[in-house]
Amino acid sequence: MDEKKNITKAAGLMSVATFISRILGYIKDMILAVFFGASGLSDTFFVAFRVPNLLRELFAEGSMSSAFVPVLTEYRTRQGEEEARRLVRITFTAILIVVGLVCVAGVIFAPALVAAIAPGFLVQPEKFKLTVILTRVMFPFLLFMSLASLVMGALNTKRVFFMPALAPAVLNVVTIAAVLLLSQALQQPIVSVAIGVVSGGLVQLAFQLPSFYKNGYSLTPELNFGHPGLKRMSVLILPATMGMAVVQINIFVSTILASYLPEGSITYLYYSMRLIQFPVGIFGVAMGMAVLPALSAHAAKGEFGHLRSDFSFALRMLFFITIPAMAGLIALRGPIVNILFQRGKFQYAATLGTSEALLFYSLGIWAIVGVRIVTACFYSMQDTKTPVKIAVFAVITNIILSLLLLKPLRHSGLALANSVAASANFCVLFFMLRKKLGNVDGRKIAASFMKISAASAVTGIAGWLIVRGDIWMHGGRTVEKTGIMIAAVLFYLAVYVLIMRMLKSEELTYLVKMYKEKRKK
Repeated sequence: MDEKKNITKAAGLMSVATFISRILGYIKDMILAVFFGASGLSDTFFVAFRVPNLLRELFAEGSMSSAFVPVLTEYRTRQGEEEARRLVRITFTAILIVVGLVCVAGVIFAPALVAAIAPGFLVQPEKFKLTVILTRVMFPFLLFMSLASLVMGALNTKRVFFMPALAPAVLNVVTIAAVLLLSQALQQPIVSVAIGVVSGGLVQLAFQLPSFYKNGYSLTPELNFGHPGLKRMSVLILPATMGMAVVQINIFVSTILASYLPEGSITYLYYSMRLIQFPVGIFGVAMGMAVLPALSAHAAKGEFGHLRSDFSFALRMLFFITIPAMAGLIALRGPIVNILFQRGKFQYAATLGTSEALLFYSLGIWAIVGVRIVTACFYSMQDTKTPVKIAVFAVITNIILSLLLLKPLRHSGLALANSVAASANFCVLFFMLRKKLGNVDGRKIAASFMKISAASAVTGIAGWLIVRGDIWMHGGRTVEKTGIMIAAVLFYLAVYVLIMRMLKSEELTYLVKMYKEKRKK
């Protein structure tokens, strides 16, 4: 089987697993919306979650993507299986010590962290105090997620993708259970969500361990801070954490500024960001994680022609899937928010606020997923310095635009600034990669991008025409609304596929060919 099929199948498996997790995540968000609405109470949780979630991106997902997978792949390729397993044990011990100390520090200095991320809360002592409590409860989540990411990275290098990608689903299940079972029993019901998050992180780690041990790994502590592989990872991680976490850092900036806006603004941004994370997570993150081991193996063997080919294929395939999803979110944003969240304490005003933010966040989806693939290509060559330089530029761009747009557009201005910064991040990164590799099929990627964008725009207009009406101003009638939405989505997909077939899309042709080959077996 060629590498492109391996990448496509791995991305497909991860997308299915991530889809299950995201659906459970939206059920969780619906429950949170019913219980807590878009209020000052919900704002406290979302602010408190920003701190460990940002650090999770830095210590967990960022380090596994940028450093651990490429280095472990290189060790397995060049030094054998046993040395690779030893590197996993050493890395586990290092994470346990370093991230454990970070968690202790986070619990101790939680008041200072909350004051930094949400200075607007300082004038509301009770709100500030509750946010500090939630932050302290959730900080151990960082350690559990860091270890879960280590296990996931080790399994990915063995081309085991489905179970690690499914693991986040259990986090959502545990969080839902905690809210349903504990919220009424606690003096502060919102604390039940924090308990669910930290417990879910632990269960997510445990969920992957059977597959981890089955593949020959172990978590027996082995202390060796001088190991060459660990040193190499440390060198790669230091700059790469910023590069991989640029999206989270931009959200962090938005949260600081949104704390000065009317109550509910932070919640609007949170729910709209959760919605764009659906295509980003299902397709962008899945493709990025699926392609990284393949690119790393090519780089370790010096097969740069194959590396260029697989990079171009992965990026075009990703655009083929995510750009129409982006157009769909823009066209159907009001009905989507209405169906998912408008019930209980989440009223029509909150639907409008969330829909406005969703419109502007959605404009950057293509760039956010694209950055995943471009950075994976840099990381496969163990170059983490270039992405971090561009990430600094993107963060500065986001801060400047956020300050300029905050007054005229309020929370929607923060979402727009985030999208523009993500687009700038992708464009500059792509240019730098082209300069580094010499040729990345730029014309082919651009031609594919234009076809996909044109088809998605036409399809989006068609979808919007179907869902127009006053029915979306009110809550209830969920079955009827869901039926309309399903019809709109099916029509949307049919129109998109038809247009792409007329435009002779190579990506569609490849997927159809894979499907036919699978049916013959």
